[in-house]
Amino acid sequence: MKSILGIGNALTDILAVLPDDTLLQKYHLPRGSMQHVDAETADAIWEDLSRLSVHYVAGGSAANTIACSAIFGMPSAFIGKVGDDELGHLFQSSEEQYGVRCTLLKGTNASGRSMVFITGANAERTFAVHLGAALELVPEDLKPEYFEGYDYFHIEGYLVQNQALIRRAVEMAREAGCIISLDMASYNVVESNNAFLHNLVEKYVDIVFANETEARAFTKFADPEEALAEIAKNCDTAIVKVGKDGSWVRRGEEQHYIKAWPGEAVDATGAGDTYAAGFLYAHSLGMPLKVCGEVGSIIAAKVVEIIGTKIDIPRWRDAKQEIRELIDANTI
Repeated sequence: MKSILGIGNALTDILAVLPDDTLLQKYHLPRGSMQHVDAETADAIWEDLSRLSVHYVAGGSAANTIACSAIFGMPSAFIGKVGDDELGHLFQSSEEQYGVRCTLLKGTNASGRSMVFITGANAERTFAVHLGAALELVPEDLKPEYFEGYDYFHIEGYLVQNQALIRRAVEMAREAGCIISLDMASYNVVESNNAFLHNLVEKYVDIVFANETEARAFTKFADPEEALAEIAKNCDTAIVKVGKDGSWVRRGEEQHYIKAWPGEAVDATGAGDTYAAGFLYAHSLGMPLKVCGEVGSIIAAKVVEIIGTKIDIPRWRDAKQEIRELIDANTI
C-alpha cells in the first residue's frame, strides 16, 4: 500500500448548527467564508457558542484527509504544531487513534481552533479560525527525513499564510519523490494569494482539488468545466467539486463528470477533505481517473450525513463495501 504525508494547521473544530445568520452578522463573517480572527475575538465567539450545543472534533483540512486515508489502510503521517494544552493533546490522541503517525511540534501559544458555523438548508459552513500555535510552524521546523519514504504529500491551501513554509515543504517533498496534491481550501484564501498559488501549482503540484468558488477565484472562469480545463493546463490532474451536483475530474484531455453519491446532508464540514482522501486512495491503487472521482464521491456522501468530520463505524463499513465493489468491477 502506498503511503501519504500531510501538512497543515492542527486545529480543533468547534461545530455549531445555527438557526439563522445572527452570529455571522455579529462577527462580520460572510456566509461560506473562512476568516482569521484574533485571540480576543476567538474567545468572544467561543463564549457565544458555549451557550449552544457544540461538537469538539480534531480537525484541520489536511489532518482530516490524512485521518481518512489512514482508515483506508494507507500508511499515513501528519506534520503540524500545537500548544502544550488540552486541545493539543485532544488533537494528537484523535489522530493517533486513527493510525496517523504524528509529528506535532510544540508552540508557545495555545493550540489553534476553528469555529464552524453550520447554517441554511444546504448546511453551508462558515469558519472563524484562530490559528494559535499552528501559525508558529516555520520552514526551519521541517527536516528532509520527515518526507522520506512517502509516496504522496498533501497540502492544505490554508497554509498560504506562510508562503515560505509551503515553498520549503514542496521542495522537500519533490526531492523525496512524492506526488504532491493541494486542496485550495477557501475562495478568499485563493483570492488573497492567487499569484503565489499559480506559481506553486505550475512548478510543484500534481493534483489540485478545488470547489466551485475556489476554482472561479483561481481561474476567473465561472463555469466549473471551463475552470477545470484551465486548472488542468497547469498540473497533471484537476478536480472541481460542485457540492450536491457532484464533481468534475480532468487529466490532460480526459475528463469525466462524477455524480454526487446519494446522502442526506446535515453538515458539509469535511466533505472536501474526505473526497480528497478517497480520490488519493483510489489513485494510489492505480484506478482509472473516473473511479478515483467516484471513490471520492462515495466517502464524501457519508461524512455529510453526520455532524463533524469523523465518519461513524456503520457508515465506514458501508462505504468500504461500496468502494470495494467499485474497485473490483474496474480491476482486470
